[in-house]
Amino acid sequence: MTEASASGKYVNPAGEFIRDQRYITTRITADGRDGFRVEPGRYRLVVSRACPWANRAIIVRRLLGLEGVLSMAVAGPVHDERSWTFDLDPGGRDPVLGIERLQDAYFARFPGYSRGITVPAIVDIPTGQVVTNDYAQITLDLSTEWRAHHRPGAPDLYPEDRRPEIDEVTSWVFRDVNNGVYRCGFTGTQAAYEKAYHRLFDRLDWLSARLQHQRYLVGGTITEADVRLFTTLARFDAVYHGHFKCNRQKLTEMPVLWAYARDLFQTPGFGDTIDFDHIKRHYYQVHRDINPTGVVPAGPDLSGWLSPHGRETLGGRPFGNGTPPGPPPADETVQPGHTPLSA
Repeated sequence: MTEASASGKYVNPAGEFIRDQRYITTRITADGRDGFRVEPGRYRLVVSRACPWANRAIIVRRLLGLEGVLSMAVAGPVHDERSWTFDLDPGGRDPVLGIERLQDAYFARFPGYSRGITVPAIVDIPTGQVVTNDYAQITLDLSTEWRAHHRPGAPDLYPEDRRPEIDEVTSWVFRDVNNGVYRCGFTGTQAAYEKAYHRLFDRLDWLSARLQHQRYLVGGTITEADVRLFTTLARFDAVYHGHFKCNRQKLTEMPVLWAYARDLFQTPGFGDTIDFDHIKRHYYQVHRDINPTGVVPAGPDLSGWLSPHGRETLGGRPFGNGTPPGPPPADETVQPGHTPLSA
């Protein structure tokens, strides 16, 4: 199961990639109205560092300081047709949930679950059942429903007065960029590919213009919109430019977006969640329909991510009235050599 099929890969008769967005929409809320109340220690966030959708949840959890109340399981970057697996853990079994495959948590709640076994997912530890895999809602709920457990100084990533603008920007970013790279990579015809290609780069040009004179996408601080764009930009040169044929330019050849991406990468909570080794291994080894040999590229050179970006001259305060998060817990640190921050 490729990441695309894990999310419901489908190519229509016109050759266009269609993402199945039928997720488990149960929510974990402060009042427990869906049957799952926010409780420290009750739930486990299951992610893969390879996956851009899961990477969002890792970043938001870090920025909000929820590590102590919402534990995290990290699946390996390479999975098979059945499920993400916990092959990074001793014995290939998650030490908290006691399972080898994420599908076990899905089947515990929905026997015979027929849709994609996707990350991120939140699992109820006492029952071992998946609660939700609705990645877009998960991060919004971490910002709003889990507010009582945020660290002192946590930023407001989804400020109420900015929500309409954040929602509008993220809808464009999802359609043309986050999902747009997949539309290029998994297309079935030349016409569909070229349509997706132009939509992607037209939107990247739009984003470049928007960010030329402002440091962040919405307002003067980091918001949910920046998190959602960053995880695609972080994978652009390593994967999407070549593997998905998004090759008009590399990120490093788009000056505004490259500086913006470096600014975020060097911000605590962003770059320290990125594992370039996992990212490349997943895409190049799992997507055998695109890369039959499974050979993983040695590049690109990652040292540029730590070069000066100059974006501070635009003003803005990354965390608003808040403070940056501390270092990640020792057992959640990206392996040395997998990112320029730990090389």
